[in-house]
Amino acid sequence: MTLADAVAAALFVGVIAYALFGGADFGSGFFDLTAGGARKGAQLRTLVDHSIGPVWEANHVWLIYILVMWWTGFPESFAAAMNTLIIPMLLALLGIVLRGAAFAFRKYAPTIGQARLYGTIFAGSSLITPFFLGAVAGAIASGRVPIDRRGDLWSSWLNPTSVLGGVIAVGTCAFLAGVFLTADAERSGLPKLTETLRLRTMLVGVVTGVVVFAALVPIHRDATTLAHGLEHRAAPLIVVSGLAGAATLGCLVTRRYRIGRVAAVVAVASVITGWGVAQYPWLLVDQVRIEDGAGADATLVGLLVVVGLAAVLVVPPLAYLFYLSQEADAEVEAELEDAG
Repeated sequence: MTLADAVAAALFVGVIAYALFGGADFGSGFFDLTAGGARKGAQLRTLVDHSIGPVWEANHVWLIYILVMWWTGFPESFAAAMNTLIIPMLLALLGIVLRGAAFAFRKYAPTIGQARLYGTIFAGSSLITPFFLGAVAGAIASGRVPIDRRGDLWSSWLNPTSVLGGVIAVGTCAFLAGVFLTADAERSGLPKLTETLRLRTMLVGVVTGVVVFAALVPIHRDATTLAHGLEHRAAPLIVVSGLAGAATLGCLVTRRYRIGRVAAVVAVASVITGWGVAQYPWLLVDQVRIEDGAGADATLVGLLVVVGLAAVLVVPPLAYLFYLSQEADAEVEAELEDAG
C-alpha cells in the first residue's frame, strides 16, 4: 500500500462511519414523516427525539472529516468535484441546515401548526440530504466528474447511476434507522410501537434490497468501470451485504432486535465498502487514480498523523457519547408513556 492509498483508506473509513452513524440519524426522518397525525405519531416522534437528540450534531463530525481529508490530501479531485457537482452539494448542505434548525425549533414551537411545519421540514430534509449525497457518489462512480474541466452541471448527477445511488442512500438510511428505533422501542417497554416499527422496517428493508440488486442492471450499462468492479473484485462484499441484510430481516421476524442491529451495520458497511473496492484504484472513476491525484508526501504524512491523533482524542469521547445515548432511564420511559 502506498502513502496515497493509506490516506484514501483513512478517508473512506470516514465515509463508512458517516454512512452508518449519519445514515441512522437521517433515516429517522422517514419514520417521523410516516408516524401519522399529531396524536397518533406523538410516541414515535418522542422516541425519534430521544434516539437522535444526544448525537444528531456529533454525526456531522464525520462529514467534516471527509471533506478536510479530501481537499487536503487530494485537492485537484476535490476542486473538480465541487465545480461539477456544486448543485447537489449545495442542496445536501441546505438539507443539513434546514434539518438541524427544524429539529431544534420543533421542540419549542408555540403552536401545533408551527410544530407540524417544523416537523415536516425536519422529515423532508432528512430524506433529500442522503438522496443528494448518494447522487454525488453516483456521479463520481460513473465517471462523470472530469479532472480538467467543469462537467455538465445537470447531467452529471441526473443520470441512472446517480439517481439510483440517491434512492439507495435514502432506503439504506431508513432501514438502518428503523432497526435501531425498533430496538430502542423494545428496550423502552413499548410493545405496540415496537411492532409498528418492526413491520415498517421489514417493508423498507425488502424494498431497499430489491432496489440495490435491481440497480446492478442499469449500472452495468451506465457505469461500466464500477459494474466490472462490483462483479469481480467487490463481489464477495456484495454477497456479504445481501446475507447480512437477510439476517437482519430474519432477526426482525424473530424479534431479536439487538442482534439485528449488528447485522444491519454489517449489511450497510459491506455495501459501502463494496463500492469503494469496486472503484479502486480510481479517485474519480475513469479520470484520475488515487496515486496520481494525491498531494505532496509531506502533506499525506501530516494527514495520517492527524488521523492517528483523532483516533486517540476524538473517537473515545464519541463512542462514550453514543453509549450514553443508548442508556434508557426512567424519565425517558415516562415521557414515552405519556406521549402514547
